[in-house]
Amino acid sequence: MEAFLNEHYGLSGCTFKKLVGYISTNYRVDCSQGTYLLKVYPYSESELVQLEAEIAMIKCLDHLDRQSVSTPIPNQQGHDLTITEDKIYRLMSFVEGQFLSEASPSPALYESLGRFMGKVDQKLEGFRDIAIESRSLDWDLNNLPRIEGLIQHIASVEDQKLVRHFYLQWQVHVQPQLEKLRKCIIHNDANDWNVLTKDDRVNGIIDFGDATYTSLINELAICLAYALFDKDEPLKWAEYIVKGYHQEQPLLKQELDLLYYLVAGRLVTSLCFSSYDIKQQPDNEYIVISQRPALDLLRKWARINPIKAKAVFYKAAGFQPAKTPAIEQVKAGRHKVMSPQLSLSYQTPIHMDGAAFQYMYDAQGNTFLDAYNNIPHVGHQHPRVVEAGRRQMAQLNTNTRYLFDQLEAYASKLLAKFPAPLSKVYFVNSGSAASDLAVRLAQNYTGQHRMMVIEHGYHGNTRMGIDISHYKYTSRGGKGKAEHIVEAPLPDVYRSSYKGPNAGSKYATEAMALVEEKALAAFIAEPIVGCGGQVPLAPGYLQALYPAIRSKGGLCISDEVQTGFGRMGTHFWGFEMHGITPDIVVLGKPMGNGHPMGAVVTNDAIAEAFDNGMEFFSSFGGNPVSCAIGEAVLDVLEEENLQANAQEVGQYYQQQLEALKKDFPEIGDVRGSGLFIGMELIKDDKLTPNTELASYLKNELRKQHILVSTDGPFDSVIKTKPPLCFNKANVDEVVNQIYSILKNK
Repeated sequence: MEAFLNEHYGLSGCTFKKLVGYISTNYRVDCSQGTYLLKVYPYSESELVQLEAEIAMIKCLDHLDRQSVSTPIPNQQGHDLTITEDKIYRLMSFVEGQFLSEASPSPALYESLGRFMGKVDQKLEGFRDIAIESRSLDWDLNNLPRIEGLIQHIASVEDQKLVRHFYLQWQVHVQPQLEKLRKCIIHNDANDWNVLTKDDRVNGIIDFGDATYTSLINELAICLAYALFDKDEPLKWAEYIVKGYHQEQPLLKQELDLLYYLVAGRLVTSLCFSSYDIKQQPDNEYIVISQRPALDLLRKWARINPIKAKAVFYKAAGFQPAKTPAIEQVKAGRHKVMSPQLSLSYQTPIHMDGAAFQYMYDAQGNTFLDAYNNIPHVGHQHPRVVEAGRRQMAQLNTNTRYLFDQLEAYASKLLAKFPAPLSKVYFVNSGSAASDLAVRLAQNYTGQHRMMVIEHGYHGNTRMGIDISHYKYTSRGGKGKAEHIVEAPLPDVYRSSYKGPNAGSKYATEAMALVEEKALAAFIAEPIVGCGGQVPLAPGYLQALYPAIRSKGGLCISDEVQTGFGRMGTHFWGFEMHGITPDIVVLGKPMGNGHPMGAVVTNDAIAEAFDNGMEFFSSFGGNPVSCAIGEAVLDVLEEENLQANAQEVGQYYQQQLEALKKDFPEIGDVRGSGLFIGMELIKDDKLTPNTELASYLKNELRKQHILVSTDGPFDSVIKTKPPLCFNKANVDEVVNQIYSILKNK
């Protein structure tokens, strides 16, 4: 090789150091004439054309010298490439400097990075080359759909979920805009190992092998994706880069609107290819190490409100931020078309705009930690659930008067979660509709009308649902208990005079004393009474009461709208915690992760009795889209092991809240199971409800961008029922803020 360089380039006294390469074999060459980079390629016509195009591209960057970019060194004949029968040789200047990945970050360095890349793109804007323009690279952000099949290679289902979320966001926000974006040839790989620095500024760039013709804004997105690795405040550092880039290559608002999703898109691409490569090279530790910063940044990115990111990018480019209407204006618009009867949470309502997993985004750019909403059971906008609905909606959506495979598939998978003899399911659209149907089933089967309910129970917003909901019929505007309702005391051990292991059976005896000799249609209760203040039914209560109800000819209904689908942690259904099996189970809320679904599950005998000639039909209950979504929820629960997560994180959550009681006697009780938790606030040893403190705490947490709510007869219980993807770090955030608020109140 030394003889070759002497013959063709006149170099002498050469030493060689092999460098990392992919298509080419690369060497650092130190000789008496200086230091050079030698790249050796297998010969092919197509490779020759591509190399000539790259050389033309580099020469277009005439503002950079050979100390800033690897410029071609002509051979003795004046040619930029030396060609033999089987190889192509390319001698280039060697760019000295410290890689960006190794440099200490500073505002000046990052603004310099933006200016450097902006100037490169400003120079390339008018450059055209058919060889580069004809390239179709998998690493081109405009070709992101190509990587979808690689997502399955990501080892962790949690990380797969994250990647699929941002892949979906790219499809929704970026893909429809691609044809409207400015396009040109870009470097396309300004990563932290291709950018060189010196004296707190960027002074060079290497490796033009991924250059392609694509959307101009992709260059900045790629640059940001790698420069923000290991940054605690990625948007702060992004602002410097965007500002510098815009100074050299002015950006358009429509490009900045997409930048948040494009940065995520590059991280997604990198993670997909590295995950695939790990399977091909399992012993390559470098690939594993390189994944970590990309995953860390993507997790941080999910917590950033896209509106906030856009505002930061606008500010960096000198644009005015998009105006958002004031809360009062939005509220007034709502009340023009809807009754104020539909309540709003918090003293200052929140104008929500988006969500992801356990985070919600408002229209002002804030991100809220959602420790409250139990309807997005497996996480807000879970991509697996979204995709299931989208695919099925594109294929078929009809009603149950037709045969379709999705109905049986989902019903079978759902019923497999229940013990015998619960073997029949009726699908409806909500928990309220399910409660209504459950009462009909019970009254039809028994021929009786009377219902036993629990104080402060809530079972829906239908007329029948209100009749069986003490929480509704005794509250303001309620008409009181209907004649056919038997009202049992709430078996609340915390506030009860009944203590010890027999408290539940004593409550059951008290409840049955109210029935006397009259027959019952059914008894309905939640395993943990939500509106009663997250009150678990006293141990032994249902075990004693269910047989007594059945001895009166009545049926037993478990309302699992809030407690079901693994939220309890220890059990999939709340009734399982009590060691009993109901006759009828009511389902709702979490079934569809926010898609309106409800169901009633019962046994063969009750279902057969209901088949009495009057057809039962729900226009939308059990439609193919709902079935596909419901099945996706069950799959996610299993694949992501969310029931176990609810148990582990929920137990930790209660332990941390219990620890607060030592410092704050205002915390009277912490109770619940899994991620269904209540914290009751009191004023004194007499357990006087502290409604004012509960309201204060809820609203102060809202100011700190944490969502909880209040419940109970006196609204004195903080309720927290987050999505099941909630983690211990989220718990610490909530508990630390509660501590701070109570300490400084």
